Amino acid sequence: MAQANPVACFNTNMGNFCIELFETQTPITTANFLNYINSGAYTNGIFHRSVPGFVIQGGGFKIVDGTDGKSLAAVNTFAPIANEFKLSNKRGAVAMAKVPDDPNSATSQWFVNLADNSLNLDSQNGGFTVFGRVIFDGMTVIDAIENLPVTNLGGNLAATPTIDFDGSQTLVSNFVQIGAVAVTETTGIFSEGILSFPVITETGDLFEANLRLIEDNPEFVFELDLSSITPLHTGIPAVATFSSLTGLLKIPSVMISASTSVKNVSMKLTHAESYQFTLQSYE
Repeated sequence: MAQANPVACFNTNMGNFCIELFETQTPITTANFLNYINSGAYTNGIFHRSVPGFVIQGGGFKIVDGTDGKSLAAVNTFAPIANEFKLSNKRGAVAMAKVPDDPNSATSQWFVNLADNSLNLDSQNGGFTVFGRVIFDGMTVIDAIENLPVTNLGGNLAATPTIDFDGSQTLVSNFVQIGAVAVTETTGIFSEGILSFPVITETGDLFEANLRLIEDNPEFVFELDLSSITPLHTGIPAVATFSSLTGLLKIPSVMISASTSVKNVSMKLTHAESYQFTLQSYE
């Protein structure tokens, strides 16, 4: 079976951050984003727009080598994609940018919500498609970018976050740069005390679910968030398995940080009445 939602980790000169991509909820948008990653469009890219308290935006420009040295160039774009608005533009949510009055105009540019922008962005231009979320401690990096000075460099760079810009000549080193992007396939993600994963039962039913860590001593105990259970369409792959007969939940892989994953996670339903699972083993 294929893996669950992929994770894209960005290496920048301000630190690293990871985005969980919501492939099951927004397949068109996720595929588009992965196409840009795989084409190298975001490698050596920059964040070209910052509106503190609102969003930071990238995916529009990258640093390229030329005969006169390094310079800034627009990202080559693919055809626009259909809007897939389903999820709210809350803090940490990653969404596609688009042109005004055209819901189906998103191409390469994307942004991170710095605050809960749902009242604004969920209701205009067909809703801005959220296709991922910043996970682990990635928002500390995003917040650091937000806190940089915003400089008007003209044209599409009218609100660019800059590093040590002296007000005269713009240098490549003045931009927030994305050095590389790596995509990891994982079954589950453990971030901010929540273990999220898709799961298949012995009856063949597919769900997405969250387990919240409620105890870490002497054992790791998680409790199922019943409100998080979301049915998935038949045919969408899921690799975690749960047996109601044995009470065993098995998750092949769980990403716990930008650089660390554990494998073959086994959990046991130890308190059925409160849906609590106790961690048994992992590799």
